[in-house]
This record gives sequence, structure tokens and C-alpha cells, in this order.
Amino acid sequence: MKNIVGVRFRRLGKIYFFNPQYLILKKDQFVIVDTEEGNEIGKVAIPNRSLDEDKIPKELKKVIRIANEKDLKHYEECKKKEKEAFEYCNKKIKEYKLEMNLTDVEFKFDNSKILFYFTADGRIDFRELVKDLAAVYRTRIELRQIGVRDEIKRLGGNGVCGRQLCCCSFLSDFETVSIKMAKDQSLSLNPSKISGNCGRLMCCLKYENEVYQEKLSRLPHVGAIVKTPDGVGEVEAVETLSETLKVKFKNGEDYNHKKYEMKNIKVIKDSQKEAIDEEEQIHKEELEKLEQMEKEDEKGGENYGI
Repeated sequence: MKNIVGVRFRRLGKIYFFNPQYLILKKDQFVIVDTEEGNEIGKVAIPNRSLDEDKIPKELKKVIRIANEKDLKHYEECKKKEKEAFEYCNKKIKEYKLEMNLTDVEFKFDNSKILFYFTADGRIDFRELVKDLAAVYRTRIELRQIGVRDEIKRLGGNGVCGRQLCCCSFLSDFETVSIKMAKDQSLSLNPSKISGNCGRLMCCLKYENEVYQEKLSRLPHVGAIVKTPDGVGEVEAVETLSETLKVKFKNGEDYNHKKYEMKNIKVIKDSQKEAIDEEEQIHKEELEKLEQMEKEDEKGGENYGI
């Protein structure tokens, strides 16, 4: 077991784990930690706890000390300078007529550099802007382009569910969300109904995706021929979460409909599933061929001393 502590550097930012050494830390305490970019101040998000060593990185950076009055005063000065730098940079952006939107400014605690975060539709030539900023602040300047999701995370707000946005409350990383997830969950594909405040697909589409994938792998598709206690019919609709199927039976020129639980159904033919399985098998074989070719290339390279 290893003692760790979770520290957050920016509001709603990602939590990083550190070795607290001998310190017993409380939540929301400010600490000075060692990072790859020098000493930094952060707030404790997860107090001391023990975890198995195989679940955390082998070498954690250390917490140097609990922030003292001098550290906190310097921290407040950095916050004040960030606001001033934000206004100055915005002024210069307008002067150079750059098509970019400044979202945040971050002064490193050790004064090693200043980060300017912005959003833009494409690439921006901000060389002259950087020169002006470097001349005023006389330190390393870094302009970092971020996505619209990061911008909304900084601004905050509520979602269509009425609750605070996930990215503003607990999400520290943005995972890939696809339109297929909405299709698998039988949601409306109307962009206004499945998009978040950022204009991208809602992050919550990812939450239940694994459950839907597991259930869909066992359920037949619409159009499949199935055997029921009342005879052979065709699947007309699938209720994924309840694992219930609506089956239609030919009755002269009309159809009868009835619902069944999946456990009472036997699939006779599911053409759509067979096509998907065949496509996956072809893709698997292609990957195996590529892997084999890479192995042969590596072997050949070793023989010739490359």
C-alpha cells in the first residue's frame, strides 16, 4: 500500500496524485508540490488515502509543504496579474484583428511562464501578439488553443437535466462521444436534443454505453425471425434496457403484435447481425495480416542490422 493525495491546480481541473510524505492533509488545503515544470501551488481535492502500488504510477512527485502565508500572498498576486494580463491580451487581439477568443490566463507559481488559453476555428498567426506579451511581461509566453468543451467547462452552467454541467462538477477528462451511442440508446438524432451547451454531443451519452453494448450483443435486431411460445414471427421493435421484444405475426392480410421477454425467445435468423459479424471478422483478419507484416518487417530489420 502507498500513501497518496489528490491535488487540483485549476478550478474544476484534472486531479493529479502526489506523495504527501509525512504530511497529513485536509481537503481544500493549499499545498506546494513538485511538478515537471517546477514548484506549483494547488488545492487538496482528495485527502490522504492508501492505494495498492500497482494502481498508481511507480514514482509520484512529492508534496513539498503546506502553503504558508507568503505562498498564499504570492498566489493572490498571481490571480490579480492574471486578470490584468487577460485584459491586456484581449486589447492586443482586437488591435491585430485576430479571429480568436481568449478564455483564460494562467501565471505559473514560480513565474517561469504565462499561459494564455484561447479558442479559434482554425490556425492563428499570433507571432506579433506573442512578441508584445513577452516585451511587457518579460517571461516565457505560451498560447494554447483549447476546444469548446474546455471553454464551457470554465464558464459553467446547467444542462437540459436541470443539474450543473458534468464537466463543471466532476468530469476531469473528456471522453470520445459518438452519434452511434445515441442510435444504440434509441435517442432522437435531433442535434438540439443530444447536444450540450458546448454544441457537441452530450458527455452523458457515454455513461450507459457499456450497458447498452452488452445488452445489444445478446438481443436480435429489428427484422429478425424469431420463435416464440405462440409461433414464428418477426421482430418489430426492441426495448433494450428491459430486454423486451415486440413481435408481429402474419394473420391473413393483417398482423398481430405481442411483447415477449428475451428469455422466452429463440432467434432463427438475424440477417443484420450476421452482416455485422461478417464485417467484424473481415476487419479482424485485416488487422491480423497487418500485425504479421509488422512482425516480418521487424525480423527482417534484425537480420540486416538495421
